[in-house]
Amino acid sequence: MAVNVAPREAARLEALNDYRILDTESEQSYDDITFLAAQLCDAPIALISLVDADRQWFKSKVGLAVNETSRDVSFCAHAILGEETLVVKDARQDERFRNNPLVCSEPNIVFYLGVPLCTPSGAKIGTLCVIDQQPRELSKLQIRSLEALAHQVVLQLELKRISDQLAGALQRINVMETLIPICSYCKGIRNDQGYWQSVEAFIKRHDNVEFSHGVCNACMAKYFPEVAPLPEGASADGDQG
Repeated sequence: MAVNVAPREAARLEALNDYRILDTESEQSYDDITFLAAQLCDAPIALISLVDADRQWFKSKVGLAVNETSRDVSFCAHAILGEETLVVKDARQDERFRNNPLVCSEPNIVFYLGVPLCTPSGAKIGTLCVIDQQPRELSKLQIRSLEALAHQVVLQLELKRISDQLAGALQRINVMETLIPICSYCKGIRNDQGYWQSVEAFIKRHDNVEFSHGVCNACMAKYFPEVAPLPEGASADGDQG
């Protein structure tokens, strides 16, 4: 059965791509979550599945060899359409899935439970799911525990996104600190025309800049009056010309 496109699909895909997680290597933090999910439910298969435009890709997997499948046959693509955890007790009896190739052949899905991975902005980018080849029914405690684990998946993704942003910001700062003349005291910046202006005014008009340090004339007069240049038109004895 073909899967309908999720509401606000463009925004959903943008949220997914912002994490820069697709096609990355396996990571222990995610593998620990699928291991716990499989153990908690005594399920042979557990997946962290991310639903891309035309595929579902598995960031972490237990009991499955493939890295992705077509979105057209994805159970998880159905799960992200709703607000609640999707439970399919017996896919062979469910008209949405009975003719699905993942049911009729390997991995012979019968039972499926998928918890949507919902970002802070409300985008559902995939699921944490468990799968079995026989009919199942999980307890409320098991389902609630899987939902808690799904929340941890999103937290891991958010930590990675924020970490990447901070690393990028620090890299830009390191580059900025080597070239642009900046007053060590008031933090004013000397522009290309030789005028000093505030950091805020300068950065608003520049990007990917670098900083070096200097002292502006006003700070020279305040902190080093003995060596500060005289104001234009002033004499050494203090008379104005």
